[in-house]
Amino acid sequence: MFQPSIMDAHLLPLDIPQNTSESDLARIRDDDFDSATKSGSDNNHELVSGDDQDPRPKKKRYHRHTQHQIQEMEAFFKECPHPDDKQRKELSRELGLEPLQVKFWFQNKRTQMKNQHERHENTQLRTENEKLRADNMRYREALSNASCPNCGGPTAIGEMSFDEHHLRLENARLREEIDRISAIAAKYVGKPVVNYPLLSPPVPSRPLELGMANFGPQPGLGGGDIYGSASDLIRSISAPTEADKPMIIELAVAAMEELTRMAQMGEPLWMTTLDGSTHMLNEDEYLRTFPRGIGPKPSGFKCEASRESAVVIMNHINLVEILMDVNQWSTLFSGIVSRAMTLEVLSTGVAGNYNGALQVMTSEFQVPSPLVPTRESYFVRYCKQHGDGTWAVVDVSLDDLRPTPGVRCRRRPSGCLIQEMPNGYSKVTWVEHVEVDDRGVHNLYKQLVSSGQAFGAKRWVTTLDRQCERLASAMATNIPTGDVGVITNQEGRKSMLKLAERMVISFCAGVSASTTHTWTTLSGTGADDVRVMTRKSIDDPGRPHGIVLSAATSFWLPVPPKRIFDFLRDENSRSEWDILSNGGVVQEMAHIANGRDTGNCVSLLRVNSANSSQSNMLILQESCTDPTASFVIYAPVDVVAMNLVLNGGDPDYVALLPSGFAILPDGGGGEGVSGGSLLTVAFQILVDSVPTAKLSLGSVATVNNLIACTVERIKASLSCENA
Repeated sequence: MFQPSIMDAHLLPLDIPQNTSESDLARIRDDDFDSATKSGSDNNHELVSGDDQDPRPKKKRYHRHTQHQIQEMEAFFKECPHPDDKQRKELSRELGLEPLQVKFWFQNKRTQMKNQHERHENTQLRTENEKLRADNMRYREALSNASCPNCGGPTAIGEMSFDEHHLRLENARLREEIDRISAIAAKYVGKPVVNYPLLSPPVPSRPLELGMANFGPQPGLGGGDIYGSASDLIRSISAPTEADKPMIIELAVAAMEELTRMAQMGEPLWMTTLDGSTHMLNEDEYLRTFPRGIGPKPSGFKCEASRESAVVIMNHINLVEILMDVNQWSTLFSGIVSRAMTLEVLSTGVAGNYNGALQVMTSEFQVPSPLVPTRESYFVRYCKQHGDGTWAVVDVSLDDLRPTPGVRCRRRPSGCLIQEMPNGYSKVTWVEHVEVDDRGVHNLYKQLVSSGQAFGAKRWVTTLDRQCERLASAMATNIPTGDVGVITNQEGRKSMLKLAERMVISFCAGVSASTTHTWTTLSGTGADDVRVMTRKSIDDPGRPHGIVLSAATSFWLPVPPKRIFDFLRDENSRSEWDILSNGGVVQEMAHIANGRDTGNCVSLLRVNSANSSQSNMLILQESCTDPTASFVIYAPVDVVAMNLVLNGGDPDYVALLPSGFAILPDGGGGEGVSGGSLLTVAFQILVDSVPTAKLSLGSVATVNNLIACTVERIKASLSCENA
């Protein structure tokens, strides 16, 4: 049963008098902080030398902002923490403030958030420091008590076993790390303090900070198929042998040099297109510049090479940590990476960071459509620091070491160069260079894939940029309390974002043509075929118990992607296509903004059914968009369970069956602004609560009819609007 009183209590905290007083207290504290900072700033201009300086400067009176002004600036800060002159003038005009007052307020707010972040990180560093000291003492004691196994006397260096010698070296590294972390902790101010990852093998991989997490029973698999099982091919690839390792290291070092040069070189290696928007690789020049490598291009394979740069809102060290942790990496890029696994860690890098880290991995790359086969790759990933604040992470295929029949994709040196930028930002230059047999791609997607928009550098960089904004919003603490429906409870926001993230991962992994999926074509011919598959769900708290039917279809529409995205995510137009809402009015109950674009948002929707005998239901929805791909993904959710999540409860136990849409440009209109769109519609439906039951033809027919009707409604609505 729906419980409006419980839900409203969580979604409308402003109606509660206690919360209003807390808001006032927070505003007063913020104003005091503003005044103190401005006072210090102004006094700097009034300092005089010698004995004339008064050690107790007079306290000035400053204009106190109204609650409305603060709420408006807080809301603007959430979307844009660094407004330009034009934006500041516009704000000052709207709020009745001087542009300088607006400028000071934003400066103070940024400083305040930075200090809060640094205090939190400083505490973490102190904890790690103490742990290292304890480890250091343990190693020192072990070494001091070492004795010769033959005579029982003290061991000399030359007679040490390999393990004991390794302990001594590790001890020296730990001593350096303690000194380094102590120095960072002592600073406390200056550059943002970062959480250095420690020796990777003993430390379990962590989910993405504040909101990103890993799901499914396979600890080494990111994303996974919709039920987390790895394909036979991925499982059949074993870790490299000892004889392979010197060759792998040599290949990785050469790949790192190639990547850094390809990220920085211009013409004639990279030719700029006429409109100046993209870089194309000159293959002849490439072979002249890099004659060594993984060998000639296999017969029948095509070259796809691209390069793209962007400035993203993430610290460079944190970004390196995510790329070197298979679970965090595959979660961040869940729309591109359907599964990934680390087979062996050849090197953890120097103590305290990933400089020199070397990992043998396997992964599967996807486009969210059953009409594009996934690309499996077996590769080594190598991380290296290039001077202060610059890092590079490179992948290169190892298929030549272990030739596998049926391999359709080879990764030449691909990856990114990461440069530290002010205020916790990083500049990322991404190079994607593969050789691929794309004959299995459906004609609908040929143009998108061959143009490089499906798997190329631009898709990686724009996905990274959008996900970094999502992480920043998950970490935000200054949520304005003025808007109805904005979730201000920090733990509730974190839990809801984590639940939405699992929903997106499940949708993306369940809609692509993975090697683990056996799609069956149900009806029709050509592009409108509906593909279905079934899965059994047993003892998984995140999914309903029983048999689940997944159905998906992809088709072309002569409408730009943005228009389709805006239509599908808008709750007011939902009744035009959503058959399951049964003509009811859909109302947004709560939302969490995720970035610059208003379309990047997690929402909680209530369906007020026209049929009074039918109970009201809730829908969790995440919509996200960037120039290369857009998604609208949703799932019905239990009211009681969502109340627990909004109170910060564990979202892993909320059962989800996601459905939704993936919208891609058709590859013919540049970035898809003026061209058509490729739309994938997918449903996951529980057809029987008994996992051992036989799948009935009636269930298949029902799902087939549901997806066909949804497609027809979308086509009809958009063709009317487009006419």
